[in-house]
Amino acid sequence: MKTAFHQLAEGILAGIPATPEDALAVLRADDSELMSLVAAAGTLRRAHFGTTVKVNYLVNLKSGLCQENCNYCSQALGSSASILKYSWLSTDEALQQAGAGLSGGASRVCLVASGRGPSNRDIDKVTSMVGELKERYPGVEVCACLGLLADGQAERLKEAGVDAYNHNINTAESNHENIVQTHTYADRVATVEKAKGAGISPCSGLIAGLGETDEQLVEALFALKELDADSIPVNFLMPFDGTPLENIWTLSPIRCVKILAMARFVCPDKEIRIAGGREMHLRSLQPIALHVANSIFLGDYLTSEGQEAKADLEMIRDNGFVVLGSEEDLAQRAEEPIDPVIRRRGAGTDVLPNA
Repeated sequence: MKTAFHQLAEGILAGIPATPEDALAVLRADDSELMSLVAAAGTLRRAHFGTTVKVNYLVNLKSGLCQENCNYCSQALGSSASILKYSWLSTDEALQQAGAGLSGGASRVCLVASGRGPSNRDIDKVTSMVGELKERYPGVEVCACLGLLADGQAERLKEAGVDAYNHNINTAESNHENIVQTHTYADRVATVEKAKGAGISPCSGLIAGLGETDEQLVEALFALKELDADSIPVNFLMPFDGTPLENIWTLSPIRCVKILAMARFVCPDKEIRIAGGREMHLRSLQPIALHVANSIFLGDYLTSEGQEAKADLEMIRDNGFVVLGSEEDLAQRAEEPIDPVIRRRGAGTDVLPNA
């Protein structure tokens, strides 16, 4: 017997988009319906991404020392969190870290720097790194995450070979002022639009657990749909000691899976990435979440440690998935060809990172 969630998935595959009411129903599903919900969302995941998991690797180019007051962030102005703080990595250091991630199976390298936004000298540094990274690892996909962009900077990044730009909206517009006051929601949206305007793939997501209501989570996801973000990182708040949100613990593993499922129903053909807080909040349900999401970070995050890369890769294999661009993926596609438009939609490059 088909559940309401299976019927919803069938409708979406037939071209009928999910509504905000549908999204709320997913988020508020009874816990006993979890596996039916995952199975229904999984049909959308498989229709657009098969059994592939895109593996991303983060390189933290500059840590801490930020003048923005984002309440959730250990690097923010006023945070007393105990984190490593340093200025820019050298190009050699950045390439060495990127190479480690690529050798572990990543196909996208995310170059991240703290701060409100890059100066033109910062853009010079990043474009130089990107050029050397792409020369050393042909086929690698590069995402930059440098903060708010000024006019003309997105075009320079595009010219240097940057494939994607990450700038999360983080939360609903109606909740934005509660979590940061040094920049506006419109500032964030404008940066995503600048990246899109320069021909860079927009990567924008959210952080769940910021004290938002169910309706605000839905609002944020539909805003991301409106932005047409190709890649949607779903972060779960890590309440760092020394930040204003240090005592906020509102998430459970089941709640996190429902949030990911809601993202899949609302944005069925987009890359849904399980991002920061995965290990802390999903815990033993991480494998279940892979049946909804199709992308993860490998290894550590900006200021927190992630699961061992070996454990991540084993989790992917143990659940019947293959790393996007791996030999297993290419062999599987050779045996069972899938429409390349569906395969690549929102998934980025599928070339081996060190081919």
